Amino acid sequence: MLRILFLMMCTAVFMHADTVDKLVSQANEKKLFEDRYWQLLLHIPSKGETSEIDSPSFFLANDGAENPKSELEATIRAFYNETSFDDNATACRYPTRLHWLKTQLNLTALPTVNCKEYDALLKRMDPQSVSLIFPFAHVNSPASMFGHTFIRIDSSFESRMLSYAINYAAAADPNKENGALFAVKGLVGGYHGTYSLLPYYEKLKEYRDSDQRDMWEYDLDLNRDEVLQMVRHIWELKDTYSWYYFFDENCSYNMLWLLELARPNIHLREDFTYHIIPPETVHTIANSGIVTKKHYRASTRTRLLAYESVLSKDERTLCLAIAQGEVEPQSIHESTFSHEQKRYVLEAASELNQFYYMNAKVPKKDYIKRARSILTERSLLGKGLPVPIKQPYNPLEGHQATRLSAQVGWRNHEPVQFLGWRPANHDLLDSDVGYLRGTQIEFLDTLLRYEDEKVEVEKFTVLSIASIAQRSDFFTPLSWRTKIGWDTDSLGDKSRFMSTVGAGLSWGNDYGYIYGMVDPLFYYSTQFSAGIGTSLGMAVYESKNFKTNLEGTHRWYDDGNRQWLAKFSQNVRIYNNMAIKLQYEYVDKQANDEKYRWNTYRVSLDYFF
Repeated sequence: MLRILFLMMCTAVFMHADTVDKLVSQANEKKLFEDRYWQLLLHIPSKGETSEIDSPSFFLANDGAENPKSELEATIRAFYNETSFDDNATACRYPTRLHWLKTQLNLTALPTVNCKEYDALLKRMDPQSVSLIFPFAHVNSPASMFGHTFIRIDSSFESRMLSYAINYAAAADPNKENGALFAVKGLVGGYHGTYSLLPYYEKLKEYRDSDQRDMWEYDLDLNRDEVLQMVRHIWELKDTYSWYYFFDENCSYNMLWLLELARPNIHLREDFTYHIIPPETVHTIANSGIVTKKHYRASTRTRLLAYESVLSKDERTLCLAIAQGEVEPQSIHESTFSHEQKRYVLEAASELNQFYYMNAKVPKKDYIKRARSILTERSLLGKGLPVPIKQPYNPLEGHQATRLSAQVGWRNHEPVQFLGWRPANHDLLDSDVGYLRGTQIEFLDTLLRYEDEKVEVEKFTVLSIASIAQRSDFFTPLSWRTKIGWDTDSLGDKSRFMSTVGAGLSWGNDYGYIYGMVDPLFYYSTQFSAGIGTSLGMAVYESKNFKTNLEGTHRWYDDGNRQWLAKFSQNVRIYNNMAIKLQYEYVDKQANDEKYRWNTYRVSLDYFF
């Protein structure tokens, strides 16, 4: 009897091994390892390349990262040779691989496993549909000036607050690390990039409330099966990492992997080569035709600015006093304000109190006490009209990141031509449609000058960032800007290396803004020169498609010389990716103790792509 049982066991083992071998052979005959979907599952950009997942634990074969055939064989064998039958089972760890291989090879007689954690997640998430979320740029944070993108998985629940967010980010906190070190490490891949899955309301608190960033939501037409594939794959990616690169393998790029994996016949990553930034991924996804609806969520800052616009000076003063605990909310009833304005004062005070708490400006105990008191008084005033909030232009209406500029003009009555190229992203002279007003971030902005049958560098900007943040009664940010590169704004007539960082103040309204800046700077060519500049400027918005910029600057140099500079620009937006600029520049110059000036007039045609 024992001999018979032994023979039966041996026969079963041999039959099992034969079945697995046949499946492996069948997979190789079909060349499934070259299939686009298998390559997507392994995050291999294209055939013959290595996976962008850098975590060894993601692969079952030792050479799985660079050998999709080896990884495929190891996966099939692992599914049939489980050593754990709980959440650690291969079938539980790789549900997307299992689902796909079942459709390709008709896998049967697999070991029974119990995936409690995975099944509980699916039940809790109830995935039905997908939206791409784009938090706008932060008004005063260089690390967030490109915006951000993540994915929201919507359930059958009516409230989207109960949805889950899929996020990808560097495993670092820029608020707790040295800013310069954070930037450098982000550029060279000094951080692990990891996926996370968390409730959507937490991301709303982070971006809309704490970071003061408006948010755009783009509903996508993925069906439930495609959404399930995305969720399955997110489960596979937990506890894995890839090296995070600020310019390419970043948050936006890794969202494209998930969308392509959900629907393999769309090719989103192919639109990008040397860099990828959040606004560009929004354009690419929209151009693929999978966006069905668009929704706008105003930030706490935007809502408070809306309240400011409908409150008088006295009403704003009382609102601030209530929010800061200097005056009791009951005092609102003693005022002569209208019933509606009293509602707005208390609503704004409630928002401000929460804003102070979210930004650690008020202790929790005081926040709760003030919130209860303010809301109690507000409830006595009954239901009112919501404060009107002006919706900004959709980012899809804005220009794309790369700019090619052809310019013709005159310098001191002599003809001159310019050719410019900027890979990213936006400057203060560009149309602000689809962008946060008063912000600028440029990389490698290059302008060549052709004059007297010679080609010279007029400008080469390595990096330029500006945040001209308007102040109000509720918000009092500093404006600041920095620039590193080469330009011809110095006293000499050749392009010289320069570096500057400055700060100032700005105020504005719907029609534009004014600002004053103080900018310490230095130039270097054959010798070093330092100085300081003071600037007054303004931007005027005549309409959606017309924008005027003016700036005058006076500089003092360490050798006793002084210099005046003035710039004027009129931007005419033809459509989102084309504009005409009329520009005038005045620059004081000096050579061999002889003073002279450059007066430059030019017309430029800017094309964005």
